[in-house]
Amino acid sequence: MALTGKKRAFADAVLAGKSNRDAAIIAGYSEKTASAAGSRLVKDPAIAAFITAAHSAAEKGEPAPAPAPGPAFDLTQAMQHSDPMVFLKAAMNDSSLDPKLRIDAAKAMLPFTHKKLGEGGKKDEKQVAAAKVSKGRFSSGKPPLRVVGSE
Repeated sequence: MALTGKKRAFADAVLAGKSNRDAAIIAGYSEKTASAAGSRLVKDPAIAAFITAAHSAAEKGEPAPAPAPGPAFDLTQAMQHSDPMVFLKAAMNDSSLDPKLRIDAAKAMLPFTHKKLGEGGKKDEKQVAAAKVSKGRFSSGKPPLRVVGSE
């Protein structure tokens, strides 16, 4: 699995000689939880493999390993869409994007395409309440029919 931005920043700080806590703070984690985050991150298999590869490359005199290239965001392609919903739908259906980005696009689009159950306005609530009151055992029923103008 590729390193995320925060994980890469943490690994770079550890390689620069910072402590796990300081590296977590540099990577953007909260100062309150930096010790726990640093301890957890240093045990992460992807970060451990990256740090090990960097140390072995340094011993051999080679440059540090570059991160695996991920899909890049193309601004020119994004600017082709004038409607945000069309852009989100295109991002959701683009197989070259990172799956996390595709899921985030689908989540952002969801409230605008599907209504929550029970979600309605004040008028809908009043109409449902009126229908509930008008039906039942003690309702007045329909008015009687009368003949008008029979002669």
